[in-house]
Amino acid sequence: MTQSSAGPRRLARQARLMNLVNVPMRFLLRLPITTPLSGQLMLLHLTGRKTGKTYLQPVSFVRDGDTLLTPGGGRWKLNLREGECIHLRLGGRDRLARPQLIRHVDEVDVLLRKMAALNPRITSFAPVAGPGGQIERNRVEEAVRYGFAIVRWHFDCPTYGSVAK
Repeated sequence: MTQSSAGPRRLARQARLMNLVNVPMRFLLRLPITTPLSGQLMLLHLTGRKTGKTYLQPVSFVRDGDTLLTPGGGRWKLNLREGECIHLRLGGRDRLARPQLIRHVDEVDVLLRKMAALNPRITSFAPVAGPGGQIERNRVEEAVRYGFAIVRWHFDCPTYGSVAK
């Protein structure tokens, strides 16, 4: 089996597994309390760009100063509009955050390495690690070419009472 045919199959299996795992994750991340998962996962409330349907998407993150960084390898990021604040559930609390999509390969490479140093499991959500588990520049370049991005979440949105769901 060539590497080119093994890659898409592996990614398809991983996507099916994530769909299964996301069901209980959505439940746990919606709880009004901080859970052990809350330190590395948050729940996004996204509106489909074509359908208008609301989606709940668990995503991993690492803290970077006053912002959060998320690997954006899935299709969920296509529903983000830069500058438009969205509702998310973080640490048992509703928040508003503004996404910034980072697509420049040099910046993606630096941020992925920073994220992996804080949470080594991050590389399992992005097809950028080689056989030894280390981030490889050529894989980062290929991932960015195919639409991978880092999402930097800014908490500078206007706030109001309770966030509508």
